[in-house]
Amino acid sequence: MPTSTSPQLADPSRPRLTAPARVGWLRAQLPGRDLPAPESAVRRNTIRVVAIAALVLTAAYLGWRTVSTVELSVWWLSIPLLALEFHAALGIALFTFSLWDVDRRPETRPVHETTDRIAVLIPTYNESLEILTPTIAAALAMHVDHETWVLDDGDRPEVERLAQELGAHYLIRPEHDHAKAGNLNHALGVIEADFVAVLDADHVASPDFLVHTLGYFDDPGLALVQTPQEFYNTDSFEHQAGRADEPDRFHEQALFYRMLQPGKNRWGGAFWCGTGAVVRVAALRDVGGVATDTITEDIHTTIRLHRRGWRTTYHNEVLARGLAANDAATYQLQRHRWGAGAMQVLRLENPLFVSGLSLSQRLSYAATLLGWFDAWRSLGYLLLPIAVLLTGAVPIRADALTFSLFFGLTFFLQQLAMRLLSRGCHRPFLSILFELVRMTPNLLATMSLATRRKLAFRVTPKGRTGDARHAAPEPRLLRFLALLSVFAAAWFGLTLMGSTITAYVVPWAAYGAFGWLVLNVFLLVSAIGRVRDLRYAGERRASVRFETTFVGSFDGGPCQILDLSLTGARVAVDGLSDMNAHHLVVELDGQDLAIEAAVRSHRPDGAGRTILGLEYLPDQNLARAALALGLFQTTVVPARVGQATRTVVLRPPVGPDGPLNPTRETAAA
Repeated sequence: MPTSTSPQLADPSRPRLTAPARVGWLRAQLPGRDLPAPESAVRRNTIRVVAIAALVLTAAYLGWRTVSTVELSVWWLSIPLLALEFHAALGIALFTFSLWDVDRRPETRPVHETTDRIAVLIPTYNESLEILTPTIAAALAMHVDHETWVLDDGDRPEVERLAQELGAHYLIRPEHDHAKAGNLNHALGVIEADFVAVLDADHVASPDFLVHTLGYFDDPGLALVQTPQEFYNTDSFEHQAGRADEPDRFHEQALFYRMLQPGKNRWGGAFWCGTGAVVRVAALRDVGGVATDTITEDIHTTIRLHRRGWRTTYHNEVLARGLAANDAATYQLQRHRWGAGAMQVLRLENPLFVSGLSLSQRLSYAATLLGWFDAWRSLGYLLLPIAVLLTGAVPIRADALTFSLFFGLTFFLQQLAMRLLSRGCHRPFLSILFELVRMTPNLLATMSLATRRKLAFRVTPKGRTGDARHAAPEPRLLRFLALLSVFAAAWFGLTLMGSTITAYVVPWAAYGAFGWLVLNVFLLVSAIGRVRDLRYAGERRASVRFETTFVGSFDGGPCQILDLSLTGARVAVDGLSDMNAHHLVVELDGQDLAIEAAVRSHRPDGAGRTILGLEYLPDQNLARAALALGLFQTTVVPARVGQATRTVVLRPPVGPDGPLNPTRETAAA
């Protein structure tokens, strides 16, 4: 029998677990971005004209290349090169289709009250309490009456205790098949709800998450509302280097979530991304629940919804933030799972051929699913100049000036079109860099299309994964390609000196290949450097830390709090301190919050103070939850002084769906 924990009736005298005011005390996450303003007609039409011009010129270029320039004497090189160029052109065409209109979405309204039954589902398997605490606390603090359910496939007593103390329902299941999809399906058989919001264990929702998404369901044919995925660890592997508090740090998924998904609204192709979504339960039941045949249950389920005539929409406003991959290994594991799942979808329920989808929906899915094959194009572009320099073969039959002008103009217009279509979200260098980093997992994923081997669902690690900073190993494929490229460059130099058997019959082609090779080496070295950068290695504290510049209290005396996380803090105090338990007091939304901590490290700062590394003692779930709401849901940084003489005793808060002293009960299977 599945076991659940549910709260008792609420005690009105107890304080509610609510999000702190928007003028809170810590700048901990990026400001929530409102829905972007619609584009002007002039801007939209300009973008479309440039995109069409790029496609027309690309078609003319490919026609010329096919008819006049293919060197059949080296067909083993010229045909693959032409195929790569056609593949790139297809990508640009689908890119134009996807971003033709990024403003289309149904009308909606804010919802503050509803008679519908709403449940927030938080599936979890092995995520730590430091990851789960802010997610559960924020879910409980969301506006609009709802229930919050923690679906624990790890059957962990400490997670049950956390849910009990915070006021969330806790649910486990007797069997653990089909991973996250099975966990959600089991919950749907237990919970009574009309709509469910699904949040991954690391996704901290805004208090207005339900307010801004439920209004779309006035349309009885709407099955799903998806919101963007943004991240609070802006120093992650996926983010552009820079200051951690920059409001618009570019990350690798920004183009997809801020432009490509909104563009799918026009074509009826917006799809579920696994988290940050609200789903109509009746629609899920209509398609037999969450799809369990693939390891990417989200997009697979959406295909089935679309085939049954259900509609979906994308709400382009950041309403939840999660953890981006902190290191290369986590990033590659995640991309391999997504890619392998996409191949399963293509094999089992290919949206290009199954019935029930419109042509625009098929093209919308094609733009997403076929993108996983871009890794083969990248590999080809890395190998081709090597082949030219080592063999002297020339795959193009044309004079240097004609080819340079035609290719150069086409390439320039393509890049301009992509820049305009992406509305500034396409960063060429970073896009290529990440394409190289994920090339190996993507190649392996696409190769699984030809196999029927059952793929296991591998949970993406959340949070810090190491005890100290160690550089990740060099990616073997990238290292091999870099070394092979260096060898080809050396071979080129030796050939020019007449020291090899290779002859460059067409000198301009050899010099062009060498320039191409130099660019490839630069990109490969940059990608390897990104993977091995110590900034993306593990660190000692398990949860994300937030820098602060305000004053608190430590054992009754003033201290400067330098950074905070859900596992510890770094503070500066006068004099020395022993290693026993201490009380750290910070002011939280007008009250003092006391947390017991132990000193784990200390060092002088050169100004007469001691820098202490603190680790919170266990069994302080309520204090951590209150701290989590301050850390993860505020946006301003005024410095406040905590009063050292006053300590607030934290009482069990009350969530919107009930009280916080739960009892165990048995749920029907």
